[in-house]
Amino acid sequence: MKRLAAATVAGVLLLAACGDDTEETTETDAPAATDAPAATDAPAATDAPATDGDAASCAAGNTVTDGVLTIATGEPAFPPYVINDATPEDGQGFESAVAMAVARELGFEGDTVTWTRTAFDAAIAPGAKDFDFNLQQYTITPERAEVVDFSDGYYTAPQAVFGLVDGAAASVTSLSELKSLKFGVAAGTTAITYVEETIQPDEELFIFPDNAAAKTALESGQIDAIVSDLPTALYITAVEIEGTKVYGQIEGSGTDEFGLLLAKDSPLTECVNLALAALEESGELEQITTEWMSEYTEAPIISAE
Repeated sequence: MKRLAAATVAGVLLLAACGDDTEETTETDAPAATDAPAATDAPAATDAPATDGDAASCAAGNTVTDGVLTIATGEPAFPPYVINDATPEDGQGFESAVAMAVARELGFEGDTVTWTRTAFDAAIAPGAKDFDFNLQQYTITPERAEVVDFSDGYYTAPQAVFGLVDGAAASVTSLSELKSLKFGVAAGTTAITYVEETIQPDEELFIFPDNAAAKTALESGQIDAIVSDLPTALYITAVEIEGTKVYGQIEGSGTDEFGLLLAKDSPLTECVNLALAALEESGELEQITTEWMSEYTEAPIISAE
């Protein structure tokens, strides 16, 4: 089961100050001019970002390979995030479309955009990166942000409950009904905290290293259901564990915020945030989300009551 990973560390480029010679001449030869602050004395001239809010200007010279933007995804990448695993650059799929839209805002299109592949854990480990940013449904967390950068969030996923088609939790309709169930979650995911602190089940929480172990636990009756973010739950039930289904998404549980992952203290982090802000302001990010996620995130609502 894929682990998800969110907090952003941003750098700001400053404008260089104007030359002192102009100010000195003004003060000496024209006393009247001293009544009004010279251009170099105005704080705005030194405090304003050199990018002036322009993601493309910000990104210039700040990529791993000069003149090229390198985007990373998983191996393999899967729907609804990337529809065609072999060609993530085609913009088909939610994260593929987000990545290409961000690339365009950063001033990269066509041959100036390249893609690479990484393992989930390898990308989030400390150290240098061979990519500019990585999209693999990384949930933004304070712990992860200690060793990597995250952009501002581009998607918030609700928690979902899934299990065997005829499992004990199949008819659950409210959060209160979940307390009596036996739950399993994937190691290292934010679902652990959600189950322990929000659902607070009566039974012991089981934590599994992989989906195979979780499936065995479901089939043996060791657990009644598994909790994960909704898109991952839908993918697992459709592709990885046969005979399972999503019972529902928990109302008001949108706590997993996905962010683009970058190297720690990357100079590109602020540029990516500028790009995301532009996409949000124009409505394009919402359009991409609606187009690619609505079909894949339909699931009954489990009431928060």
